[in-house]
Amino acid sequence: QVQLVESGGGLVQTGGSLNLSCEVSGLIFSNYAMGWFRQAPGKEREFVGTISKSGNSAGFPASVRGRFTISRDNAKNMVYLQMNSLKPEDTADYLCAVARAGPAAEPSRYAYWGQGTQVIVSS
Repeated sequence: QVQLVESGGGLVQTGGSLNLSCEVSGLIFSNYAMGWFRQAPGKEREFVGTISKSGNSAGFPASVRGRFTISRDNAKNMVYLQMNSLKPEDTADYLCAVARAGPAAEPSRYAYWGQGTQVIVSS
């Protein structure tokens, strides 16, 4: 079955950086666009970024653009989320997901999800 396992979360101070990883198994990874989302307690799931299956294109919402980048290693079935200049409002569980088709911002366009890794940004 398809499995996604995120790692790399933790506690970081405002202005700090974290690099999240997501390992995917159970499908041909290079055939799928990937996405990152986050969800804070009591809030809706929020789009953080997406990357094409080749890794040649990526998209981000205004809230993280210029601070977050996404990369992938198709040989290792891994996708990464580099987060810089972190703010307290970035505190959330971060989840990676496999897109049903191309890169997308809507959670409904993703077929498989990981369990998430927690990121806490202290002020």
